[in-house]
Amino acid sequence: MKRFIKYFLQGLLFFIPLVVTLYIILVVIQWVDNLIPNVFDVKLLPGMGLLIVLGVITFIGYLASTLIAKPAFTFFENHVYKLPIINLIYSSIKDVLGAFVGEKKKFNQPVLVKVNKEFDIYRLGFITQKEMKHLELSEKVAVYFPHSYNISGNLYIVPKEHVQVFDAPPSEVMKFIVSGGVSGLN
Repeated sequence: MKRFIKYFLQGLLFFIPLVVTLYIILVVIQWVDNLIPNVFDVKLLPGMGLLIVLGVITFIGYLASTLIAKPAFTFFENHVYKLPIINLIYSSIKDVLGAFVGEKKKFNQPVLVKVNKEFDIYRLGFITQKEMKHLELSEKVAVYFPHSYNISGNLYIVPKEHVQVFDAPPSEVMKFIVSGGVSGLN
């Protein structure tokens, strides 16, 4: 009976994450695939909506990077930044996406920060701003500490001498933190 329970639990450890991952991917793909038919009230073959959305996004990315269309995108963004509530939503989403993808990735410098001298306690995080002169904090850096098992975190401004660069792939450090130390950092 113990062996059966052991195999069952081992199967759960493999099966549940696989099924949940596949389910989430399937739901997202179906949602994106249904965008075009729902918005424009047209009938498409399964998968065509996804291809159209991917193509449009890629084309917009191409246009935004060309010298001809770049001024138009800049003009558009400058006007969006002038709209009170829309500015907050747009700039927040753009900054968060830019932190993970694009030319200005922010979570690429993992660090180990001493948060308690008395008990010698450290936290893993990512430097998001190396210079804090704009806040008149020239001896400090901004470090983001993601929460475990959550898509959130805290930003702390800490003295530079408490920050130690951590030589590990950023994706592995993020996986280690978000998993509560269970996975990553092999």
